[in-house]
Amino acid sequence: MILEGIVTTQDSAGTVNVAPMGPIVDETMATLRLRPFQSSQTFRNLKVVPSGVFHVVDDVLLLARAAIGLLPSAPPTFPAEKVAGVVLAGSCRWYEFLVDTIDDSKERAEITARVVHSGRIRDFFGFNRAKHAVLEAAILATRVGLIPREEVLAEFARLKVPVEKTAGSQEAEAFALLEQYVKKG
Repeated sequence: MILEGIVTTQDSAGTVNVAPMGPIVDETMATLRLRPFQSSQTFRNLKVVPSGVFHVVDDVLLLARAAIGLLPSAPPTFPAEKVAGVVLAGSCRWYEFLVDTIDDSKERAEITARVVHSGRIRDFFGFNRAKHAVLEAAILATRVGLIPREEVLAEFARLKVPVEKTAGSQEAEAFALLEQYVKKG
C-alpha cells in the first residue's frame, strides 16, 4: 500500500529538504519503497547521503506548502537518532531509513530502504474529509504539466466540496494555497 507522508533528506552540506512522498509500505513498516523523480532534490540527496526520515503527519498545510515549494522556512526539527537526518518535530510518527538499493533506470527511480529506527511524538489527529481532499489536491498540484490542466481543475472543483463542508482553518488555507498555485501554473 502507499502511505502518504513527508520525507526529509540532506545534501552533502547538511541542507535539509522537506518533500511529500508516498512510499510503498506493508503493515510492518520494515522497508520503504520510495519512487522519487530523478529531477527531484530528494533523489539527488539520497544518491549522495543514502539515508533519511519518513514522517506520518496530519499537518496538511505543511504538506501542501512542501508540495508546491512554498515552505516559508524549514519547519522545526530535531536530529534523527540512527541516521544522518532530521525528524519533523510536528509529525505524528517517524521512520529513520537507510537506502539499500537505487534503480535509476527510469524517470522515476525506485529506492528500497530499510527502516532502522522509528519513534512517535503524538497521536494522529484522525480522519477528516477535508484533510484527505487537501492531500489529493497536493498530489494533483505536483502533477501540473503531467496531467491536462482541464482534468486537474475539474478534480479541484470536486475536491472543493468536502473542504467547504468539513475544513478547519488549516485545511481551508492549504486548499486555497494549492488552488491558487494550480490556477496560476
